[in-house]
Formats: sequence, C-alpha cells, structure tokens
Amino acid sequence: MIAGVLGGVAALVVMVVLGFAAFGGEGRIGTGRAAAGGRAAARADATDNRIYKTGALTPVRCHLPAIAPGAASMRRFMDVLSDCLDASWTGQFGKADLRFAPPKRVFWEGPGRSPCGTYPSPGASAFYCPANNTMYVGLRHIVETSGGEPLTHFAVFARVIAHEYGHHVQDRAGILLYGHEEMERADPLARTEASRRIELQAQCFAGAFLGAERSTLPMTREQYVAMIVDVRGRGDERQPPDQRDHGSGRAYSGWVVKGFRGRDLALCNTWTAAPATVR
Repeated sequence: MIAGVLGGVAALVVMVVLGFAAFGGEGRIGTGRAAAGGRAAARADATDNRIYKTGALTPVRCHLPAIAPGAASMRRFMDVLSDCLDASWTGQFGKADLRFAPPKRVFWEGPGRSPCGTYPSPGASAFYCPANNTMYVGLRHIVETSGGEPLTHFAVFARVIAHEYGHHVQDRAGILLYGHEEMERADPLARTEASRRIELQAQCFAGAFLGAERSTLPMTREQYVAMIVDVRGRGDERQPPDQRDHGSGRAYSGWVVKGFRGRDLALCNTWTAAPATVR
C-alpha cells in the first residue's frame, strides 16, 4: 500500500533522476473541433470552471487486471482502465450538472491516421484528438517509451491513459477550447505556456483519479517511485524555450503528485497557478 510512504519518497526520486535521460513524452494534443460547438471560449471557462467545484472524484472501486507480455493483455488493461475512467468522470460531471460523453478509444498496434494526424510519432505513445473526441494509445509503444519499465509497475502505464483522458475532460468542460484559442493568438513563449497549462492540468487530473482509486489500486513504494521517475523523465527543460510545451520534469511530476495527494479538482486549476509552477 502507498499510504504512509509518500513522505520519504521525494528524496529517493531526486536521487534516482540525477543524470536521468528523458524517455520521451506524450504526443501533442491535436487541433480540431472542441466541445463548445463553435462558440468562442471565455477565460472563465478555464479559470473558474464548474468542474473545479465538484471536489474529489468519487471512487468507482476500479480493479485492473495484471499486465502480461503482449498486446492483447495491454489492450485488456487499457479497456478496463478506460471503463473505470468513464464511470469516474461521468459521475463527476453529473455533480456539476454538466453533460458528458466518454471518449472513443483507438488502441493501436501499427501505423494509422486520425483527424489530428498520423501515428505513431517519434517518442510518443499516446495522444488525444478533439476533432473526433478519441484517445489514441499504442499498445506496444506505451511500453517502449517507458524505457522498458517492468509490467508490474502498472501505474506508469495507467498514468498515460488517465492523462489522455484528462484532455477529454478538458474538452468536454470547455477548458481545452480556451487553451487552444490562447495558443492560436499568443506569441511563441505565451503559446508554449498555454500548452503547458493544458498538459500539466491533464497530469493533475490523472493524479486525482489514481488518488481516488488508491484503495482498490494500491501501489507499493517501488511502484509509486517508478511512476514518478517515469514522469520526471518526460520533462522538456532541455528544449529551446519556444518548444517547451509540456513542462519541466519537476512540474510534470509535481502536478501528478498534487492531484494524487490532494484529489480535490480545485487543486488542478493550472490556469490561475503562478507561472513558476507551470514551467
């Protein structure tokens, strides 16, 4: 169980990531039709969204199958996890009296095309396409881009799915439309900051889900550290400033931890967070 071990994990994570090479991150969110039906987004859609006022996600008692080698086992894991995410976020939107439809899923083994572009792309195993409200995840690529993480470290893979699902949550809530509009009219540095606020919020939403389900998805210390180290290694701090669209390793892992520990969705409001926390 993870309860009681979080306090001592931070130092261990720092020691592990010294000199750590990036594994590669999630793909960029595709551009396209968002949930707002063609209307312009207001800043309040992102900064004061009703979803923030719904508190913690209600546990749905998610039980995941163990992952065995091979695409078929990973597909089953992803389908069960996605079913849990459907139930969790459907209930949360109901608390806010907001309409919600779960995303479609494409779990792929070979190359393909979406309305947001072709896949796979170098170093990326997953992306969300708002043009058709679909999550795309590579059954084999999700393992390859984790740096060969043992399959017993299920949270490394679950976090990727929960992150892409978080983009769908942003889409359905109207947050993603505002973020995309900010990216379209901003200067290069402001554009990447808007992208980081989108990505880091999805990280927090993923952490909030895993935190809500910790009674039925318990993690050992080793599994928790593996998830944080994996996320920390996906930071983009080595990129030029105008290409830093996901966040540093410290921020990318920190927002997962924030959601996991706090669970309250108000804590995931990256749109009012200080710039130093979304770098």
